[in-house]
Amino acid sequence: MLVIQLNLLHWIYLIFTFLILAFMVGKRDTSLVCIIGIFLLSLIATKSLSQSTMTIFNSFIYAIVELLGTILIISIIVGMSSILTKTGVSQIMVAPFSKFIKTPSLAYWVIGVLMMIISWFFWPSPAVALIGAVLLPVALEVGLPAIGVAMAMNLFGHGIALSGDFIIQGAPKLTADAAGIPVSDLMSASIPLVLVMGIVTTVSAYIFLRKDLKEGNLKIDSNTDLEGEKNSNSKELDNQLPYKTKRFFSILVPILFFIDVIIMLVANLQGGDATALIGGTAVFILIMVSAVTYKDKMLEQITSYLVEGLKFGFQIFGPIIPIAAFFYLGGEGFSKVVGDFLPNNSQGIVNDLGLALANVVPLNAGVGAITLTSVGAITGLDGSGFSGLALTGSIAKLFSIAIGRGIETLTALGQIAAIWVGGGTLIPWAVIPAAAICNIDPFELTRKNFKPVMIGLIITTIVGIFLV
Repeated sequence: MLVIQLNLLHWIYLIFTFLILAFMVGKRDTSLVCIIGIFLLSLIATKSLSQSTMTIFNSFIYAIVELLGTILIISIIVGMSSILTKTGVSQIMVAPFSKFIKTPSLAYWVIGVLMMIISWFFWPSPAVALIGAVLLPVALEVGLPAIGVAMAMNLFGHGIALSGDFIIQGAPKLTADAAGIPVSDLMSASIPLVLVMGIVTTVSAYIFLRKDLKEGNLKIDSNTDLEGEKNSNSKELDNQLPYKTKRFFSILVPILFFIDVIIMLVANLQGGDATALIGGTAVFILIMVSAVTYKDKMLEQITSYLVEGLKFGFQIFGPIIPIAAFFYLGGEGFSKVVGDFLPNNSQGIVNDLGLALANVVPLNAGVGAITLTSVGAITGLDGSGFSGLALTGSIAKLFSIAIGRGIETLTALGQIAAIWVGGGTLIPWAVIPAAAICNIDPFELTRKNFKPVMIGLIITTIVGIFLV
């Protein structure tokens, strides 16, 4: 086995990796730690104060360039979702599903599955507003408490849909890049794990909900201003579009995205190509709905919705950029941003650490799987879910080198744990959208989610051990 002589750069990188983890466990922001780490790595390598100062900025640029496709697709989807919601098109898209909700059990599963499907295309945040606005009153009427609706939206949307992210592919892109593997490989490896995690968690949550309902621990509270909020937010635009026009778009939008899925399958589009297809379709939908809604003011309004989406995208990814910038230095980013200062036989800081670890620690599949799930869960404590993906990808790469196999499965485990915890179902400030739309306490929602999610993570990790 190739032996790499570790130098001060390797140890600084390792120390700051643990520091970042420690700050995340302490629920503190890690941006400053990452910036200091970037500066020190460059200072040790270049021995130049000015060059190290420049490296901070250049590493941010490198991270933004790497993340730009992901930021842009999310921004476009949010901009499109905004106009669909304000015009009432989204409500008509979901309304037919309300006729299938006749019992609390049906309400839980129909809301959950619908949330998952919509989240695959629109992401969970806009999906929460859409599902909650239309189906919460229906669920309350048939006997499912608001906490049950919030759990269904949380587990199926922020859990299953976001942890796999098979359509938009924002999360897999971040994790796969950090691990140095193709997005398609990561997604293939994540499918069985996402299924196991999703089935175990949602079924466990359903069982606990049924038990609480039978024992009378949950109350049905139909006092909600949700409908009033929806009407006040979209009343002006809602009145501008005739019902037939809204119905037309409510049919056209799913058809266009369904055609995209067919094209992806037929043309074998994955990763950036698949994302570009979805993004381009979303832009066309935004243009069409804006043209019909605003007519002569469409030019300004199209820009307005794109800007609204971009604000959201950079607000979400703003805290991620310093973290991604640091962890990109563990791979090819170091030579591209700092320069060629690593040893001649170096394969990158993370690879070097992995090879060194393989020489001194007898790692196995069990230790690797448990570690990646734990690291992923810890990185999710910041309530983002995405901020730790670069770290989990890097650690998966390091462990797979030591074990000799299983980089795809280990990376998928880290991604699933990070997003389920922080993306989020267990962090109070991450579940606020679902809690707010259902008018419940976010801390109560995380308490209800805790047991099902922990059971799911344990069983998924066990399955992962056999797949590594």
